[in-house]
Amino acid sequence: MPKTPRPQTYYDEIKEKFREERDVRLHYRPPGTRQFTSDFSGDLAKYAIDPYAGEVEDRPPINDTVEVLFIGGGFSALLTSARLREKGVQSIRIVEKGADVGGTWYWNRYPGVACDVVGYDYLPLLDEMDYVPVNHYSRGPEIFSHCQAIAKKYNLYELAVFGTTVTSTVWNEEEQMWHLQTDRGDLMRAQFVICANGTLSKPKLSDIEGMTSFGGHSFHTSRWDYAYTGQNLEHLKDKVVGIIGTGASAVQIVPELGKTAKEVYVFQRTPSSIDVRDDWPTDPNWARKLKPGWQARRREKVLAAVELSPEKKAELAAMSPQDKLRKQENANIDYMMRIHRRIDEIVEDPETAAALKPWYMFMCKRPCFHNEYLPTFNLPNVHLVDTQGKGITRITEQGPVFEGRQFDLDLLIYATGFEVQQTGIYNNIVGRGGLNLNDKYADGIRTLLGIHTAGFPNLFIMGGYQASFQFNLTDMLQTQGDHIAACIDYLRQHELHSLDPTYEAEEWWVQEVIKHRGKTSRNQDCTPGYYNFEGAQNRRQDGNYNGGFRQYFQHQGEVRERLTEAFVLEKKRA
Repeated sequence: MPKTPRPQTYYDEIKEKFREERDVRLHYRPPGTRQFTSDFSGDLAKYAIDPYAGEVEDRPPINDTVEVLFIGGGFSALLTSARLREKGVQSIRIVEKGADVGGTWYWNRYPGVACDVVGYDYLPLLDEMDYVPVNHYSRGPEIFSHCQAIAKKYNLYELAVFGTTVTSTVWNEEEQMWHLQTDRGDLMRAQFVICANGTLSKPKLSDIEGMTSFGGHSFHTSRWDYAYTGQNLEHLKDKVVGIIGTGASAVQIVPELGKTAKEVYVFQRTPSSIDVRDDWPTDPNWARKLKPGWQARRREKVLAAVELSPEKKAELAAMSPQDKLRKQENANIDYMMRIHRRIDEIVEDPETAAALKPWYMFMCKRPCFHNEYLPTFNLPNVHLVDTQGKGITRITEQGPVFEGRQFDLDLLIYATGFEVQQTGIYNNIVGRGGLNLNDKYADGIRTLLGIHTAGFPNLFIMGGYQASFQFNLTDMLQTQGDHIAACIDYLRQHELHSLDPTYEAEEWWVQEVIKHRGKTSRNQDCTPGYYNFEGAQNRRQDGNYNGGFRQYFQHQGEVRERLTEAFVLEKKRA
């Protein structure tokens, strides 16, 4: 039977509740990202130590030249390198802070780590690697191994430099080359530089009074200390554990802690939305019957499934902007209320269930998918400490304090996520005329496709703002990698040395981003999170391109078709 439509007052009341909850959270925190720190120096230096690298070997500084240099060794670098290898590019170097490739999947090795996107879609280059994931949703170790396999297949370890951080990237106009310096004293030169370290790769901590005074053990989730916890958390059976944060990492970690630790305290500021994760082992008969090109066809099918039919487009076109917005918001609220009902069905304690309900629109914060997180709060040793938007503001030698209650802990885990950088870069990038990239963006991000930016020839940024946002990030990164490889191949084929977007091409894209970010107040209406820079005001161009993933892909092709118009192309000067 069709469900009975709800009156608009029902939705309006929920929207008002969303607004009230947002304002509570804004009231209890400083503006924007200032509430966090990623300066891991002094007493905080221990949170940056790589527990997976072992002893970092001394090496002499490198002073050489390569054709293509990647800053970062995650999927961005691996996907693009694969395409460059297919086009005959041999001189490729990856410079990576970690001790191996993998990016996110190198650092995030916490218990229960898995991807929230179906593995057959998320893991890239499955055809090229002749590989089928072992489960519908891939676990972290499998994804990390897949990254390593790609690096081996495409011979990316040969010139790779690990345990090294790029500190400056400066364009040398006389040589028409990028000069890169590192924290290991290197001076590397490259014709092309690709920033492949993403917008979420630098761990951050909530800036909490007294955090360095804690006398127990502590670490960030991206630096999991298995020496302390035991490989299967067996060392926690007599430990009292606290975890600050309830985002994507914590949602996967908390169930594992609940199975093993003596007591677990989950300190929550804002709850995540938790939906079902339908998972199962891959059917070997299905995998055996897959034909070449299966992943590309699957991705196309997934893309087509979310596109509107001509009839639906006509129906929406006939609606007023107000009615269209109301329809979208009401559907969003219906989804979130289903999330609420699921919590009531699973969580036994009514007070805990109420605290776990997210009061914001779907996609205001990163959605989570897990089958064990909510049931974990039914265990007698797991306790939710709902700070109702305040967060933990003080830590003593014994542990966190909230509303006068002292929580004595043996272990404190920070599940506080990663720093958001609008540029997608983490070093001092200086282009033509001594222009710093951050200074250029001070009055608003300016790019072409979110990849190129005028005044910075042969510089490509992957996974940054003004590109299309996709929950399945590797889909978008693959299109960017294909585009970058095609641009570099064009220069090589035509005996050209550099490309730099024109002001006109860049302005066209800035206006495309602004046009497609909509005219709603959704960004400001959302509860604070990294999607909206923690509730800080930002310009309309300082975000993602929202014109649709297929349209973004088509724009990439259009730009390549008019390469000579969109870029200033130069030969190597004698």
